[in-house]
Amino acid sequence: MAKSKKRQARVAKQVRQVVTFPAKVLEPIGHFLKREERRLEKRRKEIAEADPFEDIRRLSDNAAADADAAEQFGHERAKAMRDQVDRKLIQIRKALTRIKIGQYAICEKCGQMIDTDRLMVMPEATLCIKCEKKKAK
Repeated sequence: MAKSKKRQARVAKQVRQVVTFPAKVLEPIGHFLKREERRLEKRRKEIAEADPFEDIRRLSDNAAADADAAEQFGHERAKAMRDQVDRKLIQIRKALTRIKIGQYAICEKCGQMIDTDRLMVMPEATLCIKCEKKKAK
């Protein structure tokens, strides 16, 4: 427990030492992330509407076993897609929050700046490459 507190204090100190991006650089990133958030919200609604289990006609339909299997498959597919969109939405909202509090582009684990090339590809990134690789192991 003591190691954890020492590590948190060290990371907090490193974060304070890191220079953050100026507002004029962060503004277009924030706009992009907000557009992406709206696009994903719309996509989430489309997926929900395409889910066979959301169709109220299904309740009164006594379909054959193959139709039930197709509905089950369609539901599982929609659920997987919705989960993926939800994860991406969480990442985007987290990035928007980090912009607001001045922590954008700072690694959550080590407190170092996240490489700009990484942020160009994945603007919602919250971990640097080193920490992401450690997490993947």
